[in-house]
Amino acid sequence: MAKRLTALLPRRERGRVVSALAALVSTAANAATPLADMHLHYTWSQAEVTSPRDALAALDANDVQLALVTGIPPQQALRLADAAPDRIIPALGIYRHSAQEKSRWSFDPAVLAYARTALASGRYRAIGEVHMIPGFMAKPDTPVVQGLLALAAEHRVPFWLHTEFSDPSFMIRLCQTHPQVTFLWAHAGSVLNPRQVGQALAACPRLWLELAARDPWRHHAERITDATGRLKPAWRALILRYADRTVIGSDPVWPVTQLDSWDEPDTGWHHVDDFLQFHRRWLDDLPAPIARRIRLDNALRLFGHAQP
Repeated sequence: MAKRLTALLPRRERGRVVSALAALVSTAANAATPLADMHLHYTWSQAEVTSPRDALAALDANDVQLALVTGIPPQQALRLADAAPDRIIPALGIYRHSAQEKSRWSFDPAVLAYARTALASGRYRAIGEVHMIPGFMAKPDTPVVQGLLALAAEHRVPFWLHTEFSDPSFMIRLCQTHPQVTFLWAHAGSVLNPRQVGQALAACPRLWLELAARDPWRHHAERITDATGRLKPAWRALILRYADRTVIGSDPVWPVTQLDSWDEPDTGWHHVDDFLQFHRRWLDDLPAPIARRIRLDNALRLFGHAQP
């Protein structure tokens, strides 16, 4: 049918149209493969341009069956969970008013009191995304940080952590000091290479690898894929070795240079398709059983969901 239709076109247009049709078919096939998205935000500035219905439609379009969502304020994640309780896993965000709290939350006792009450409600099933960045917030020995880690262990919820250190020693010390805590490591350490990430994974049996934002548009320091969208050899070897502790995510924050700007909304949910298609490309190059684990099964296991 496609050949008959394109035969009616001028010869110079046929190649472009055939390529476009092939891309549409590929996208449709990819979208039919179920995913778990383990890194989603739903902030006040995103809600200005993306309603809960819009957000769930974006997940539907990508066949996202399980989604880990954090919010600013934290109750934003519950808005999505209320709309799709079987799909949305709300994480307890510790930034109650704006992203600017990233630089001071660890010294605010009110954060710990709030987290204790919120987790006791049973509505939140993870803590995070928590940022520990050198020169910004990197002191894990404060009573607030220690208290949050204790709460993660008490309630048996993952501690979703964002670090940006130049070596894995910070992550290794943290997880070995708290061996009872399951850590979900956002962006695979953000700036680390596969050898360094592997050191942390080998040292920390309860450390999980989350690969959100390791795409061509963000975290440029150490890209995991080459120009064709396939995993670079060292990253491929690492992911295959730790395939049982690897998950993906979209991290729909856009533009990435903007942190809850007061005068412009965050349009990240408009780009969920692009972020997840990035993951689909490299996953399609892995053995099918391993790709399935990373796409969906690991996340189901991490949060105690039954296999579909």
